[in-house]
Amino acid sequence: MGSMRPTVKDVAKLAGVSPKTVSNVINGVVFVRPETRARVESALAELDYVPNMSARGLRNGRSGMIALALPDLLRPYSAEIVHLVVELAHERGWGVQIEQTAAEPKREFELLSKARAYLVDGLILNPVNLDDSAVTTAGPLPPLVLIGDVDQDVVSQVAIDNVAAARDLTKHLLAQGCRRIAAVGTPEIPRGSSGVGVLGGSAESPGTAASRLRTAGYRQALEEAGVPIDPSLEISLDRWRPEGAATVVGKYLAEHELPDAFFCFTDTMASGTLSTLWSAGIDVPKQVLVAGFDNILDSQFMIPPLTTIAFDRREFVAAALDLLAERMADKDAPPRRVMIPHHVVERASTAR
Repeated sequence: MGSMRPTVKDVAKLAGVSPKTVSNVINGVVFVRPETRARVESALAELDYVPNMSARGLRNGRSGMIALALPDLLRPYSAEIVHLVVELAHERGWGVQIEQTAAEPKREFELLSKARAYLVDGLILNPVNLDDSAVTTAGPLPPLVLIGDVDQDVVSQVAIDNVAAARDLTKHLLAQGCRRIAAVGTPEIPRGSSGVGVLGGSAESPGTAASRLRTAGYRQALEEAGVPIDPSLEISLDRWRPEGAATVVGKYLAEHELPDAFFCFTDTMASGTLSTLWSAGIDVPKQVLVAGFDNILDSQFMIPPLTTIAFDRREFVAAALDLLAERMADKDAPPRRVMIPHHVVERASTAR
C-alpha cells in the first residue's frame, strides 16, 4: 500500500471479516464476538489504521470522547463512579467510553493503545496494583489520570488517604470498647511466610494497593492504642465482593472465637459479612460490631445501617475531570495529586 492510508476494506481483508464487522468493532455500538473482535483489533494495530472519524478529529485536535476504565463494573461503588463521570463529563460536552479492566495489565495495555489509536482525548484509569499495571510499561502515555489507591508520581491522580481513613475507622471501633477487631480484606500472607506480609507493594506483599494501605492504617490505630497486632484477626480474600467476604467470614467463625468487631475494607464486603452473621444467628451490634469503607448508597439501607468511611464522590470525580482537562491541554505538565477529605459516618452497626 506504500504511503497510502489503510482503509476499512484493507483491515477487513487482513482480519478475514466483512467491512461492516470492522466498522462495528471501531464504533463499539454493536456486539462482536470476542474472538472476531480480537482479529479485527490485531489487524487495526498491524496496519496502523486510523478511522476517518478520528482523522477528522485531528483537524480540531479533539474527538470529544474520553474513556473511563474500572477494574470491576459489577461493584456498586463502580456504578456510582460511572454515573458521576458520565454526568459531569456531559456538562463539559464530553462523551464517555466505559471499559472494564478486571485488574488485568493486558486489558490496561490494550486500552492505552486504543486511546492512542482511536484518539480518545483522555483516559481515567483505576489500577489496583501499580506493580502490575500497564501504566509503568506501556511506553508514551495518552492524557491520563489515575483514580484510587496506587502510590505513584508518574501521572496525575485523585485519591483519599487510605491509611488515615482506615486508622480513623479503627479508632472509632476502639472507642466503642473493641479490642479484638478483625480486618476483612487484608493482603494474603505469602506461602511459606511465618508472619504477616510486609506492607509496601513488594513481591513479599501480595494484594492490592488498597488492601495494603488500609491494613497499614488498621495496624497503626491498634499500635497507638497499645493493642497487640494479632495476625489471626487479619482475614484475606482475593476478590473484594460480598460473596467472597461471606465465605471467608463463615470459615473464620467456624474456626475462631467471635471478635469484638469486623472492619471490612469495603461496604460490599461488609454486606457479605452481615449476611453470614445473620445466618449464624449473631446479633449486630449487640454481639459484634461491623463497619465498612466507601459509603455506597446501599450502606444506609443495610440491616443494621452500616458505619463506614465516606468521602465526597462528586468532588472526587470533578477533580479527576479537572486533572484530565489539564493533561489534555498540556500532556507534559508536571503530574499533580489531589487528596479528597474523608470522615467516619456512624450508624447503628457500631452502636453500643
